[in-house]
Amino acid sequence: MVVERPDPPRSGSEREMLRVFLDFHRATLAMKCEALTDEDLRSRSMPPSTLTLLGLVRHMAEVERTWFRRVIGGEDVPLVWSAEGDFQAAYDATSSTRAEAFSVWEAEVTKAREIEAGAESLDVMGHQPRWGEDVSLRFVMLHMIHEYARHNGHADFLREGVDGTVGA
Repeated sequence: MVVERPDPPRSGSEREMLRVFLDFHRATLAMKCEALTDEDLRSRSMPPSTLTLLGLVRHMAEVERTWFRRVIGGEDVPLVWSAEGDFQAAYDATSSTRAEAFSVWEAEVTKAREIEAGAESLDVMGHQPRWGEDVSLRFVMLHMIHEYARHNGHADFLREGVDGTVGA
């Protein structure tokens, strides 16, 4: 399967720009995992670190779930792999598979898109219980872009370590 990555527009509404840039970064993570086996996806960056491409996918599923479903959507859903307040557990993908991790991540991305599309504006507020503060959908989308961009940098190095692929 070839991942289609959107080309962010050079101008547009704030909301459209945020949507496309977030989808660009989501697609970038998927591209970094393209054509790799489960074993490749579980290849560690540098022991004793448990950071792997598959771990990043699992982590981002938790992040999507937290910010869109829990914070903006107000849903009371448990995390999949992580303990409350500890997203590090998702990084340990030693017994995970592409099918499992991508299934959860893709479902969370789909749900996040639905929640964002259903919000009347970027000013819709949600509550971030860990901080004890309300945050806007605008904040969440900007935070998610930042989170993906940061982890896509990690994914660059992880992919290069697996098979030498660089760039994009």
